[in-house]
Amino acid sequence: MTLTLAFRNLFHDRVRLTVTLVGILFAIVLVAVQLGLYLGSSYMITAHIDHAKADLWITAYGAKSFEDGGLLLTPRERHQALATPGVKAVIPLIVKFAEWRKPAGGSTRVVIVGTDAEDGGLEPWALVDGTWEDIKAPESVAVDRTYLKDLGINGLGDTSQIATGRVRVRALTDGVRSFTQSPYTYTTLNRARSLIGVDGERTTFYLVQLEPGADVNVVQQDLRGRLDGAEVLTQEEFRNRSLKQWLFRTGAGVALIGGALLGSLVGTVIVAQTLYSSTKDHLNEFATLRALGSSSGYIRQVILMQAGLSAVMGYILGMTVALGILVLSQGSVLPLVMTPGLAFWLFTLTVGMCAISALAAIFKVMKIDPAVVFNR
Repeated sequence: MTLTLAFRNLFHDRVRLTVTLVGILFAIVLVAVQLGLYLGSSYMITAHIDHAKADLWITAYGAKSFEDGGLLLTPRERHQALATPGVKAVIPLIVKFAEWRKPAGGSTRVVIVGTDAEDGGLEPWALVDGTWEDIKAPESVAVDRTYLKDLGINGLGDTSQIATGRVRVRALTDGVRSFTQSPYTYTTLNRARSLIGVDGERTTFYLVQLEPGADVNVVQQDLRGRLDGAEVLTQEEFRNRSLKQWLFRTGAGVALIGGALLGSLVGTVIVAQTLYSSTKDHLNEFATLRALGSSSGYIRQVILMQAGLSAVMGYILGMTVALGILVLSQGSVLPLVMTPGLAFWLFTLTVGMCAISALAAIFKVMKIDPAVVFNR
């Protein structure tokens, strides 16, 4: 009976119901897009760190993120790390911004990633055209096909110039996006050094792999004692530092989270106003129920059931639109991400938003004097 009464109250005025559902839909889509962008940005920022096979990262002091590694390290740090008990391998990795000169004129920035994949540290993933062997060929690089237009090229075989060196695209990845909008360009370690003018065996990072059974924290402290001019970070520490740099120091993450909160607030206000208005229009009916002996708990259940039905319908509509936007964004340079955890959280948010909105209506009904029925 509670469900039936709530259902009839909702559908009695379909215009008002439509306004309610539009408010919830707007809130869900805005929150889903903002948090989807946040998750997508987080993935782009930490993707290389997550794909690297490293227990510890050796960086120069002041390194802010994967793309901004600061000053270059010397072979001295590598030899000291290799002499540390528990260390199995220390793999150099070059990561630097560089100028990409387009064949037809103009230039843009790219992030050079110099690595020797056979060392087992980091290699291009999601390769859809070409292999690592192709990248090892003279003058060869790999880029993501999402950025072909930005780089002024059409695809495999095209040539361009990075700094003062000529390069040819021999392989393509798919889905390796860059939060800085500077495309990642993969090549071998020595070629990367040559393109950006690095002398000797200097490098941006050293990826430290440990012996089986070695304690990460113990080795980390040992390395910190040996390396006076460098920092030693765990993978999680480096991930958090990169996220902090790009999402919070730049303000991007705050803006995305702020947009999600704004969407929640707007949705809550719209639903609250609609439920309150609906309840006010049915005050005489609720007063009649009170006069017939219905308990306060029963009245509250009816109003909360109305809010719950609104939440479910609004969530279904909102998620349908949000998933459509997510699919359309997959080919863009900033794709949205939707996880089961986020979908569940959005449902919880929707139910909570509607429950909070129902409070104003409940307070109004609880103040009704059943005697008003006999004064009509």
